[in-house]
Amino acid sequence: MKEYTEKELKLKAEALCSAAERCPADVEAKLKQWGADEEVQARIMAHLFNERYLDSTRFCRFFVRDKYRFNQWGRMKIVQALRMKHLSTDEIAAGLEEIDEEEYTDILKRLLKQKAKSVKGNTEYERNTKLIRFAIGRGFTPEEVMRQIKQPDADDYGF
Repeated sequence: MKEYTEKELKLKAEALCSAAERCPADVEAKLKQWGADEEVQARIMAHLFNERYLDSTRFCRFFVRDKYRFNQWGRMKIVQALRMKHLSTDEIAAGLEEIDEEEYTDILKRLLKQKAKSVKGNTEYERNTKLIRFAIGRGFTPEEVMRQIKQPDADDYGF
């Protein structure tokens, strides 16, 4: 494996962070993989934060927006993924503020409506249980799911 100088590592890290929004834990892992020792790693990370290549709160905001819009994840799954990236509770909370409640609810409704077409069950209770389990698996809270299933326009789902 090639040995990199501190300057080369710094440039590689800057390029990595410029290409896409990154979380600090991912960048640290990359630096370690490239062979940076603890001291060099700390200096490069400080540089990246000072020059705003890295910003945990900004990362959380982009991550939350992408995951609920494109991957159609619920809050619980998003929070879990951010915790696994070693981000603070405050940073995660700031990211969750990016969720547009109306859009979020529409995503859940669409997911349930789509899934309802393929769910088989002998009783309405059995079908609803499968839908609830599906939505919770996508990271939506039981309360959010139940609110949608009990809505008067739930007829849209074939309940």
